[in-house]
Amino acid sequence: MADVMQKTSREISLERAEVLKTRIVPYLEAREEIPLGLDLQDEIRERQENLKAYFNATEDEWNDWRWQIRNRINDVETLSKFIELTDKQKADIEKVGEKFRWSISPYFLSVIEPGGNHYENPIYLQSIPTGLELIEGIGEADPMGEEFTNPAPCITRRYPDRLVINVTNVCGMYCRHCQRRRNIGEVDASQPSENIQAAIDYVAANPEIRDVLITGGDPLTLSDEKIDWILTQLDNIPHLEYKRIGSRMPVTVPQRITPELCEMLKKHHPLFINMQFNHPLEITEEAKKACEMLADAGIPLGNQAVLLRGVNDDKFVMKKLNHGLLQCRVRPYYIFHAKGVVGTLHFRTSVDIGIEIMEHLIGYTSGLARPQFIINAPLGKGKTPMLPEYVISHGRDTITIRTWEGTIIEYPNKDAEAEYE
Repeated sequence: MADVMQKTSREISLERAEVLKTRIVPYLEAREEIPLGLDLQDEIRERQENLKAYFNATEDEWNDWRWQIRNRINDVETLSKFIELTDKQKADIEKVGEKFRWSISPYFLSVIEPGGNHYENPIYLQSIPTGLELIEGIGEADPMGEEFTNPAPCITRRYPDRLVINVTNVCGMYCRHCQRRRNIGEVDASQPSENIQAAIDYVAANPEIRDVLITGGDPLTLSDEKIDWILTQLDNIPHLEYKRIGSRMPVTVPQRITPELCEMLKKHHPLFINMQFNHPLEITEEAKKACEMLADAGIPLGNQAVLLRGVNDDKFVMKKLNHGLLQCRVRPYYIFHAKGVVGTLHFRTSVDIGIEIMEHLIGYTSGLARPQFIINAPLGKGKTPMLPEYVISHGRDTITIRTWEGTIIEYPNKDAEAEYE
């Protein structure tokens, strides 16, 4: 009789599966209200047609990344033809523009819904100035202290075996949360070749450097020929193991990812590209195609999101973003806590928000969809991972831990050979 009353392993498994289903229900309900750009492609395409008509652009011109850069919108009058702006919003944009440069590519403007509350629109908030940028007395121009980690032209070096080469101040769009807005200036300017060569010479002279990140601005605003030259120079350094490119162009000007660019990049493996998608709306047909072209060229892709108040400071938004990225063959890599850059502090969340997001990723979704939450320590002290606390206490031979579901258990804490003593 006792045996009959005992549950079978299948019955126990089915009960457990029902519990797990209840864990995922809140996200399944929330995700229906968080669209990808892919879900709104008809509306985006209609806005693109309006932009083409205004600029008298052909389909070929629209799909030319150089055309997109040349026709970035940077004045209120043009902007107001495509999105509804109050008098206050217009005045704020004008005032901010006197202090901080702004511009947006026609393509990325097409992702912004023209009406509604722009202060709740994650693409608008990243792209278009608000009066919050003019709050005085908070933030620093260079909180990372890059000025003091600059041993050669164009270089930032914070770590023993890797460094950054900053090759340009040009971007497809000037993000309102940019960490290097001090470098943007009012004129597009790539670094002179002699400065880039000096940086490459520094790498060649320091054999402990095994990894170089090429960044900016956005290095993919350079010509194919210039990128090819830089990568070839780096390829010729024997101790350099691989290169990385940091770019937001697949997000803001996906037309930049051409067959010619991909064919050139294939010559320079091992090469990695990290990009910055911050919200599911940025995952459009064009952005997905750009990522797929790079992946087809054999380039591993990662995403470095920035945690931004009002944009993605929500556990379900971030989860939907990460799931969408994986469908584009992009691995979520980092979530950065926003830096204390002057004019951007309104984007900054508490660190607790980032830890809460991680709490709702760990266990609730696959490891592939779970980036690291990172604080960039001030003054160039480097990336510091932030995680929920799972170790509750240490004993002599055990530790007490909390699982992702909140279950408290004891776990062995001994070397294997101790078991045989």
